[in-house]
Formats: sequence, C-alpha cells, structure tokens
Amino acid sequence: MLESCRPISFDGSSLHVGTALSFVQRRVSQQAGTIEGCLEQAAFQPVTLVVDLVQDTDTTPVETGARISSEEAKRIREDEAERTGEREAETREPAAAPVGKRGDSETPGFDNDPEIADSKLTFDRFVAGEENMLAYEAAKQVANGENSRFNPLFIYGKSGLGKTHLLRAIQNYIISNDPSRLCVYRTAAEFIEEYRIAWNDPQLSARSALSRRYQNVDVLIIDDIQNMRTAAGSIRFFFETFNALMDHGKQIVCAADRSPSQLGMGDSKFDERETSRMDSGVTVSVQVPDYELKLNLINAFYDRMRQDAEREHVPNICGTISLENRKLMAERAGTNIRVIEGFVHTCLINAYRKEQKGESLTREDIIKYADAKWPTGQRVITVEQIQKAVEKFYDVSHTDLVGSKRNKELMEPRHVAIWLTRELTDNTLADIGKHFGGRSHATVKHSIAWVDKSKKEDRIFQDRVQTLHDSITDAS
Repeated sequence: MLESCRPISFDGSSLHVGTALSFVQRRVSQQAGTIEGCLEQAAFQPVTLVVDLVQDTDTTPVETGARISSEEAKRIREDEAERTGEREAETREPAAAPVGKRGDSETPGFDNDPEIADSKLTFDRFVAGEENMLAYEAAKQVANGENSRFNPLFIYGKSGLGKTHLLRAIQNYIISNDPSRLCVYRTAAEFIEEYRIAWNDPQLSARSALSRRYQNVDVLIIDDIQNMRTAAGSIRFFFETFNALMDHGKQIVCAADRSPSQLGMGDSKFDERETSRMDSGVTVSVQVPDYELKLNLINAFYDRMRQDAEREHVPNICGTISLENRKLMAERAGTNIRVIEGFVHTCLINAYRKEQKGESLTREDIIKYADAKWPTGQRVITVEQIQKAVEKFYDVSHTDLVGSKRNKELMEPRHVAIWLTRELTDNTLADIGKHFGGRSHATVKHSIAWVDKSKKEDRIFQDRVQTLHDSITDAS
C-alpha cells in the first residue's frame, strides 16, 4: 500500500504522505501505528504519520519512441475533456453521506449497527478446526474486502456449528476496521418481514424505497436463507437485490442448513437459475466437530468464561475443571457447538458450587451433566421414521419410495433410505428389503454400495446424506 503513496513533507515530528486513492489512504491509516513504530526506530524519536488524499498532479512528460496519429490524438483530447467535465460535476455534488450510512432526506438508508462492535462473535473468539477451516478463511477474506473471488460466499451446515458466528464476525470486523463500508446483516425471517411490510404499504414509494436501501449497501449478509424457500415474493425481491449488488461489485454472504442445490428441492420456490446464482462464487460447508475440535472448543469456552466472569465480577462461574475432566467432557459431548458451550457453563457453575463446599468436580458429575444434555436413553429409530424423513427431504411419495418404479429421480432417495436404514437400525438386509417393497438381499447390498461409492466421489452428495442422517438422529 505504501508504494502507492508519495512523501509530501516532514517537519521533524510529522511525516505527511499523499495518495490519490481513497482505498489506499484508508488502509495505510489503519496501519499507522505499526508504520509509526518503524519510523521512530529509524528517526530515534516519535514520528506521526499523516496520510493525505491528494489529486495526482504528476504531469511530467515521458519521452518514448511511440507515435500516435492525429485521429488518436483527437480521441484522447475528447476523453480528457469528458473526464474533466465529470470531475467538475463531482465538485458540485452535495457532501457524501456519513461513514457507514447510505441514503438521502427522502429515502433514509441503512446504518452500520454500532452495537455489533461490542459483540463477542468475532474472528478472535471463533475456534477453528479442520471441520470449519475453509469457511473460517473464506469469511476472513470477505471481511477484509480484498478478494473479489469470494463473491457470493455461501456457508452451509447443520444448526449449531458456527455459521452465525462467522457471519457476525464479518460484520463486526467491517464496522470496527473499515466503517466506510456499509454492512447489513439480516436473518431470512427479518428480510421477509421487511418485504411484507413494504409490499403491503399502499404507497408504491415504500417498495421502491426498500429496494434503494438494499441496493446501496456494500456487504449484504443473509442468515438462514432456507427459511425463505416458500416465500416466492421475498425470493424475487432478494434476487433483484442480489443481481443489482453483484453488478456493482458489492459483496453478498448467505448461510443455510443445506447447500444451494438442496434449497431447490421439495416444495421450495427457489428455481435452478436462482440456486445456481448463489452457488456461482465460493460455497463451503461446516461439518460436525470431531473429538479434537470438541476438546479445543471446550478449552476455549472454559478459558473465556472464566476470564469474562473475572472481568464482569460474576463469581459463580469461576470454578476449576481439570484437563482430564475436560477431555472426558469432549468424549461425552454431542456435536452442536451451542449446546457444548452450555455444557461447559453448567460444569463451571457446578464446579464452583462444589468448591465452596470443599469438594471438586468428579467424573461422575460430568457424565451426569452430559447425559442430561445428550440423553443416551433416546427412543429407537425406526424404518418408518427414516422413510418419512427421506420422503420429505426429496419430496417423493411413500408409494414411489418403496415401489418398483426405476425413474432416475427416485433412485437416489431409495438408495439413501436403504443406506440410512442399515446405518441407524439393527435390521438385517433381508428385513430392510421387506420394508422397501420386498427387495432382495442383493438389491439392498447394491443400494448400500452405491451410496458408499457416491459419498467418496461427491462431497455435495456426502453433505446431503449427512444432513439427512443428522436430522433423523436429532429428532429421535
């Protein structure tokens, strides 16, 4: 960035540099502290860096061997006259809107939410591991605004795996580090409600005003976009906004509990053209945490809760949990990160209570708290449950799922239902065949092999099966 600046003056205590690029001015100013430290080491005294926005006045002629025709010279003079006229018009325009705000007196725009700056949903507090690293790195690229290839960014995965944390971290970073960019976060439900209110307003100006407000943002973040899938009008409005923002190089980030291609399944009002637009940038998934990530999460939650309690003077969560007990917590914990955080909170409170009595938290205590969060005595999963879940997910009838039709659109749900039945129940292959229209032992084996092979070759298919698997086990 400093390469784009030129020195203007130095009075012994302040170094003034200039650049014609507002983006460079902003970035260098953000790093002023680091640069001033280097200047102080070189000058052996404190030096203040001042970055000025200046017009490029370097008109020194450069001798070259090139020649231009009279026609080319005429076009150059015309282009320069046009640019001069544009610059003069800019000087007559009213003052720019305040930082992080868009709009005018007739159509007030969105503001950056100042309260988000106090949020704990930051990149620093996000626990990254192999299961979420791609989403974490992609979110950071979007936040710093220097890589247009991550547009749109679509993050998907089951509930409770940190998608909202990453979306809020993007917003938090932008407001704290680059407030000139207007970043708007909405859940799908909030977006739908805004659309409903505007479209029910008898004044047509309310609709156009909402469109202008959204099309003036720099970064639009929509969370839980799967909740928009049956709202045809909101989908249409969203993609009008989507296309306008993309055409002007603005950033869009979406999150859902399923991939873009899955958004169009069943009774969804998303069509293939719309889901492919959401899938046209970078699409990344967040997976359920393994033991290592769960242990890292528990350690991070444990340390932060104790630090927060000490800072905020909340003594009852200042208990002590040994590393061995935290490892046991990771072994017993489920996969929902929000529930894991609550689990740590419960253990900390009870550790403090026991310490007040001169006791310490035991393995038996942890197992008891874990069983309360993730009951082991859950009801048995049945073949009928699995079939209903698959039928709803793929929008197929029970008759078609277990029948003899061999349509291409029926083969995947049938194979997946058989595979899930094998995974989640104790039925023999012969019993499974009976539940699926009397299919033979060999046919059931073929379905299981087909799913196993497809999961290895197709990551999107693997995520689809995992989503179904989790929805069935979570509901049981």
